[in-house]
Amino acid sequence: MINFDEKMQRLTKINGYLGAAVLNYTGETLYVENEHTGTDIAYAATIFNDTFRTISETSLDIGFAEAASVETKTQDGHVMLVKSAGEHHGNEFAKIDIFCIFRDDGNIALAKMVIDKIAKSISDELARL
Repeated sequence: MINFDEKMQRLTKINGYLGAAVLNYTGETLYVENEHTGTDIAYAATIFNDTFRTISETSLDIGFAEAASVETKTQDGHVMLVKSAGEHHGNEFAKIDIFCIFRDDGNIALAKMVIDKIAKSISDELARL
């Protein structure tokens, strides 16, 4: 079984981190960490995932590839959803999404790098199960 706490530990230590969720492709919550918020992150992540899928479909309709990530920046924070790419092409990895929330003064650049690595690692590990 995947130890999500261990996988997500690096993300939780980034300046400005508030919470995160790992979702499968359909938006089902596999992991939630919302210790720093009073928010139902699982619910917010599922709604964000649904919107993300609509944006991806629209991207395909206009001739582009599927969306790889969506970021919403507000006056007081950032909300991101990053789709895993896996280390392999085809069906050799499990598609997951990582949803996270950061304060506006958070280290967003570092968060994006860490999220990408975490997503690939979890996807590859899920595919081996």
